[in-house]
Amino acid sequence: MKQIILFFLPLLWGNLFQQLYSLVDSIIVGKGISDQALAAVGATGTLNFLILGFVVGMTRGFGISFAQSFGKDDMTLLNAYIRAAKKLSITFGIIFTIVCVSLLNMMLSFMKTPDDIFEDAYKYFIVILLGIVVTVMNNLEITILQSLGDSKTPLTAMISSSLVNIMLDIILIMAFNTGVAGAAVATVVSQFISYLLCLKKIKNIGFLNLGKEAKEPLALSFELMRIGIPVALMNSVTAVGAMILQYFVNLMGSAYVAAYSACMKFASLFEQFGMSVGLSMMTFVGQNKGAGKIDRIRLGVRQGILISTVVNLPISMLMIFFPGTLARMLLTDNTIIDYCTDFMPIMGISFLALGWLFVYRYSVQGLGNTFIPMLSGGLEVIMRLAFGFSVGRKGFRGIAVSEVSAWIAAFIMLMVTYYVLINQKSKGRS
Repeated sequence: MKQIILFFLPLLWGNLFQQLYSLVDSIIVGKGISDQALAAVGATGTLNFLILGFVVGMTRGFGISFAQSFGKDDMTLLNAYIRAAKKLSITFGIIFTIVCVSLLNMMLSFMKTPDDIFEDAYKYFIVILLGIVVTVMNNLEITILQSLGDSKTPLTAMISSSLVNIMLDIILIMAFNTGVAGAAVATVVSQFISYLLCLKKIKNIGFLNLGKEAKEPLALSFELMRIGIPVALMNSVTAVGAMILQYFVNLMGSAYVAAYSACMKFASLFEQFGMSVGLSMMTFVGQNKGAGKIDRIRLGVRQGILISTVVNLPISMLMIFFPGTLARMLLTDNTIIDYCTDFMPIMGISFLALGWLFVYRYSVQGLGNTFIPMLSGGLEVIMRLAFGFSVGRKGFRGIAVSEVSAWIAAFIMLMVTYYVLINQKSKGRS
């Protein structure tokens, strides 16, 4: 319990700090440029989630192999995996950059980006896409450290890079009037700062410079892709699910869009608690799976469920009993606030299930199975689509039901998967 909590807390603070930075960044763009500029940046959000979510998910999947090798105390294999992962990350980063830059105009048109913000949206996201290699390498270095049990260095790097980002936003936007492109440049530069800080720490870890490759590089690359690609696809599929519900909300009108945006901002903030517990479990399970300590995995997952319940229960109560208070922090229109009070309690009732979903999803991944979690992302899309058509079109509460139905279905699927896999591991061990 102590080890899990000590690893979880820096992850949590890092994720919360990122959410805080995102809010500050939005304020600077909105106040420093215009509401239209903020809308342009926001218009790229789904594409950002879809594209960068893939490459970030891929590197996170690589971390499962790192953690298991570290748990086995096989430093030769660990070094070989890391070298192969770096080559793959650079290769995928370059490919994604070329493809996405070439198709950006078409993607923005397909998303029905309004004409009055199209140019700014293009200027902003083209810079983000040109920095994909920096983003993927930064996330790989963070994943390496977290896989070895170090969540403090990534936290320090994240805070430092976020402060640099905010400072550059102010300088580039306020002083040099670079517009939305300046905001994008600040984001890429801050990612590079984080990369350098993590790389410096990794170079000081002696055993990462030891040993020769244990397998042929091609075999290692295929193994990493077998684990990493499903995690990447799961992230992208989740983005598709978000796009589906956004479509149904858009049909209801701008007032509902505002209410939905406010509710999901709180959901994104609050889910960081459960997600951080889940990420902790992925490293914990991966290391102990590598060491063959199945009973320790069982105990750790039970304690992970307990930690998730403890941290999410107050959040659940807050969303159920004080939705209006939360909504007033972002909104002023009483009608829109009333919509939030219809929507948010439904999420609150099911928020514990979302936290448990993260624990089981990342535990299954830590055991080396990334295919079923990928399928659970597909199940989420199906549930959002089915409930969106059946109840989402009938009212705003139906949209909330569509969202939580995806959480509950994926939670049940992954919980069953975890217990099947852990029982198989126990029998295999004995």
